[in-house]
Amino acid sequence: MALRIIRKEGDPVLRKKSKVVEKIDSRIITLLDDMAETMYDADGVGLAAPQVGILKRVVIIDIGGGLIELINPEIIEQSGKQSDDEGCLSVPGKFGKVTRPNKVKVRAFNRKGEEIIIEGEGLLARALCHEIDHLEGILFIDKVEGNLQR
Repeated sequence: MALRIIRKEGDPVLRKKSKVVEKIDSRIITLLDDMAETMYDADGVGLAAPQVGILKRVVIIDIGGGLIELINPEIIEQSGKQSDDEGCLSVPGKFGKVTRPNKVKVRAFNRKGEEIIIEGEGLLARALCHEIDHLEGILFIDKVEGNLQR
């Protein structure tokens, strides 16, 4: 495992759409491992592959209940609303209020290539939406209501 450099706001890779992972091979497994080490080192709760310069549809999340690894995630259901402050490892020192679904259901693949369904509510739903947005080249600052805070 290795720490990767987290790309910051202004880096063009953060605004590009990520490609579908066609094959889960040793490179994807290494990416997952490196992303986890990088996220934990930076005290984050989520990280998407574009944030480490890789335009692949891969995200990891840990809001305190253990590591969730998602390959080719897609939101298949959402309901409710929640508004809260968000930040991002790629936009250090800035926060802002973002409204997102309160519940989401996400279909993805795990590192073994098995299809999985993750249901999230509250913070987990927020993290899932935030990280999946990264795969579309969307940053939380695009959705902030009002002004960014420092």
